[in-house]
Amino acid sequence: MNRAEAKKKAEALVAQMDVLEAASQLRFDAPAIDRLGIPEYNWWNEALHGVARGGTATSFPQAIAMAAAFDEDLIRRLGDVAATEGRAKYNALAPKGDRDIYHGLTFWSPNINIFRDPRWGRGHETYGEDPYLTTVLGKAYIRGLQGQGEYLKTAACAKHFAVHSGPEALRHSFNVDISRRDMEDTYLPAFEAAVKEADVESVMGAYNAVNGAPCNGSTELLKDILREEWGFQGHVVSDCWAVRDFHENHHVTDTPAESTAMALKAGCDLNCGCTYRCLITALHQGLVTEEDIRKAAVRLFTTRYLLGIMEGQHTDFDEIPYSVVECGEHLATAREAAEKGCVLLKNNGILPLDKSKLRTVAVVGPNADSRVALIGNYHGTASRYTTVLEGIQDELGQEVRVLYSQGCHLFKDRVENLGKPDDRLAEAVTVTELADVTVLVLGLDETLEGEEGDTGNADASGDKLSLLLPEPQRKLADAVLATGKPVILCLMAGSSIDISAIADKCAGVLLLWYPGAQGGKTAADILFGRVSPSGKLPVTFYHNEDLEKMPPFEDYTMKNRTYRYFESPPLYPFGYGLTYGDVTVTAAGKCGQGIRATLCNSGSRDTEEVVQVYVQNEGSTLTPRNPRLCAFRRVAVPAGQTVSVELIPDARTLLAVDADGKRIEDGTPVFYVGLGQPDPRTRQLTGKKSIPVK
Repeated sequence: MNRAEAKKKAEALVAQMDVLEAASQLRFDAPAIDRLGIPEYNWWNEALHGVARGGTATSFPQAIAMAAAFDEDLIRRLGDVAATEGRAKYNALAPKGDRDIYHGLTFWSPNINIFRDPRWGRGHETYGEDPYLTTVLGKAYIRGLQGQGEYLKTAACAKHFAVHSGPEALRHSFNVDISRRDMEDTYLPAFEAAVKEADVESVMGAYNAVNGAPCNGSTELLKDILREEWGFQGHVVSDCWAVRDFHENHHVTDTPAESTAMALKAGCDLNCGCTYRCLITALHQGLVTEEDIRKAAVRLFTTRYLLGIMEGQHTDFDEIPYSVVECGEHLATAREAAEKGCVLLKNNGILPLDKSKLRTVAVVGPNADSRVALIGNYHGTASRYTTVLEGIQDELGQEVRVLYSQGCHLFKDRVENLGKPDDRLAEAVTVTELADVTVLVLGLDETLEGEEGDTGNADASGDKLSLLLPEPQRKLADAVLATGKPVILCLMAGSSIDISAIADKCAGVLLLWYPGAQGGKTAADILFGRVSPSGKLPVTFYHNEDLEKMPPFEDYTMKNRTYRYFESPPLYPFGYGLTYGDVTVTAAGKCGQGIRATLCNSGSRDTEEVVQVYVQNEGSTLTPRNPRLCAFRRVAVPAGQTVSVELIPDARTLLAVDADGKRIEDGTPVFYVGLGQPDPRTRQLTGKKSIPVK
């Protein structure tokens, strides 16, 4: 069914409603209209990294870990897995009368905001700090969720439109003063591509205001840019209870009815929250018209018709059985994502570990046996979890002794309330002294970085105060490393952590992120060489003192932020990551409209690598100060073999952005082809240079 047909059906249906009925359908918990054969429908569902909050589902790695795979096709397949399981649940539950929250087919995913500041607690929900990478992966996930068939498999939602990335504590009242240049250069590209190229069905407004107008009531954002400039045809949904913020926090209106009118008039069709219960009051006060209400209702029913879930409709998706939930194929895809997303940050040659040379392995740390650290936020429920400790135990079996100590609490100074401070420290040192090698598992979880005040999450954790690990973990690391035994750090976190003082003394460092329910198996597979790590950082890892060099958190200008503008050597650069192979880009040059690169793996292990192309416009004063990503490709490079790939640089990324937000030609593009950025820190860490191509 095409949009014109769906809209025509929606118009005919809405025309049969009285205004009270039409207004009721603009709430996220839309009630049934029995006389018209319309069942109740709850629009609120989540699929950030697998179907979330709706019961059992395949658990993917967190979004930031998915991004670290730098694999467009994989992200599309993950979106399709989520859509398939969402359909399976809907097919099974709706006939039983279960049309509750988190059981619908409208997924409020993906989050395509830019992770501009490393303190932001929700950054791990995104695809990182780069507009081009976010654009490519956002489109892929949307296409996976929505499918390419006659009907939408599920409806994706690009959020949070548009300039939104903290601080969490201020989001309900905060106003972002932002230039047209920064909007076009950084904050809008992924949303524009989601609309124009991926045909995303829904867009969610952000809590904050932009240039004085709350995003969910911004005529500039929702009408001028989204609908008129970009041609968006779908529906707009508010973030949850964001319309209430108009009068309670932004103070741009005085009453709920005025807030309702401001949002609806600007083009916000669906209210997540309760403010649109004042629609009829706003109508009676002359703040909105019946036409305003019916226009929004038509957009919403157009989506429902496109999904094929209205009375008398039938789609091929209706036959998807519940048995696909957590099926073997889906679990394998989730494991693939975890394997490709883990980033090897350091290896002095100790990895992969040789089991035949080990008698005792110590596994130490507060995240070593943590299920919470596997899953990130906005997650579903897995039927089985494998922690890092369990993954190592399963791998080693009875052949090698595994000793375990929690070592410390994640952030408190003791594990047991009645104990003294550091009540697990001596135990951790003991097992380390007895072991041939220690796997030290540190980091964060959703209780320490996440969304502020979200009732759907377990903890309202918010932003980070610094980039350092909590003090008990730093004390644990110091004590373990002081033994002089070889230590491999496994870091579980969703953002930049300053581990410089620890990493310098470790034999190896593996970034696991929040790797999903079976993440412990992935960790063991990489540590013991069943899989070569191949992930790349989608964000810059900074030193903690670098925060002092950045603009204030509330300042959305890009000066000295993200790899495109940062002026100092980072701890670990965007695009960086090691493998067990020894791959080098041996040649690169122009080939028609693209660039051809040749890779050689002179090592003894098969691996995958990510070829990266960066561009810098020589002579331009309008482009970012550092080369920026314009193309990438994940490729398999078997041991001892050479492969060639062709990459097409993104045409928009090659252009400069002027003060009016217009993309123009400026300077001469020079390309750099390699396995990371063409920066000194990447060369220092890898010993390899990018090849310039003019």
